[in-house]
Amino acid sequence: MMEREEQIYTMALSRIAFYNPVQMLMLYKELGGAREVYEHREEIRDIVPDCSERLAELLKNWDAHIKRAEEEAKFDDERHIQILCYDDAGYPQRLKECDDAPLVLYYEGTADLNKAKVINIVGTRKVTLYGQDMIRKLCEDLRQLCPDVLIVSGLAYGVDIHAHRNALANGFETVGVLAHGLDDLYPPSHRATAMEMLSHGGLLTEYYTHTNADKMNFVRRNRVVAGMSDACVLVESAAKGGGLITAELALEYGRDVFAFPGRVGDAYSQGCNNLIRDNRAALLSSAEDLVKLMHWDGDIKLRKAKNEGIELNLFNDLSPEEMTLVSLLQKHNDLQLNVLTVQSGFPVAKVSSLMFQLEMKGIVKMLAGSMYHLLRR
Repeated sequence: MMEREEQIYTMALSRIAFYNPVQMLMLYKELGGAREVYEHREEIRDIVPDCSERLAELLKNWDAHIKRAEEEAKFDDERHIQILCYDDAGYPQRLKECDDAPLVLYYEGTADLNKAKVINIVGTRKVTLYGQDMIRKLCEDLRQLCPDVLIVSGLAYGVDIHAHRNALANGFETVGVLAHGLDDLYPPSHRATAMEMLSHGGLLTEYYTHTNADKMNFVRRNRVVAGMSDACVLVESAAKGGGLITAELALEYGRDVFAFPGRVGDAYSQGCNNLIRDNRAALLSSAEDLVKLMHWDGDIKLRKAKNEGIELNLFNDLSPEEMTLVSLLQKHNDLQLNVLTVQSGFPVAKVSSLMFQLEMKGIVKMLAGSMYHLLRR
């Protein structure tokens, strides 16, 4: 983590040049830090001739921006919000490949933003039952194939919220990229899901507190969704829309783009079908397609080989009571704590203790809603 002084100057610079992220990053890299930009603010165009005259003029006055950055940093410290500056190790490293990446991000959560596998799931706010089924099936099947994927979306209505909720239901960590500060939540109806995400993923934004969820903020945040991911999965989209913007940005950033096809003539399949028709997105029909096309199937084969090698000995060290619970999960996986209590006949406190021991041994994983998933069957 960088020193607080440099952090404050970086936050201030990000506000001064907020509407010119490309030039802001150019200055930051060229001079080696935000404090250096401040020190040379009067002769910035002599050092970096490509800096626009308007930005050079804006850079002459930092006082108000530094004061506001200090206030923001204090709020973040009190809320245990991480301030991720461009050169911090926790900053999404994939995003640094994009020439318009934010200089600072604000993050509340537990997930590693640099996980080995990161995808975003995006699409229309008017998701149909077909789209909901595609998201549900994708997450359910992906859990069996690649359970360590980080799923990113925008916490908006429609595809976004279904992506987050299905990710949680299947034990994935999921991060929502917001179009406002972390002192508020839009839409308010998604607050319960957002609170659950804080301990199974997180919330990420480039915006200060007291920033309204304006329309342009949603368009701007799409570049973060696209840039921090390995691949973009477009579920449903009209001919124009936010999900399609994210997919287009992903293509610009050199990311893989996948789209679920839809019925010809359906309004919210048009965007997906057009991308597939123009060879700008790979047709996606299953999680297996995604895993193969991303070349993640090597990990699956290795894991399967390891499983087969240890399967016979896996449960040898379990107590009879632990084995009873494992047997129940072998018959019907993903059972809630209360179901395991009834079916085993053990007291709820004992079941809770036994499941914790099994989790520590890497045999089960607790999903959202006190649901337990058997990792080895």
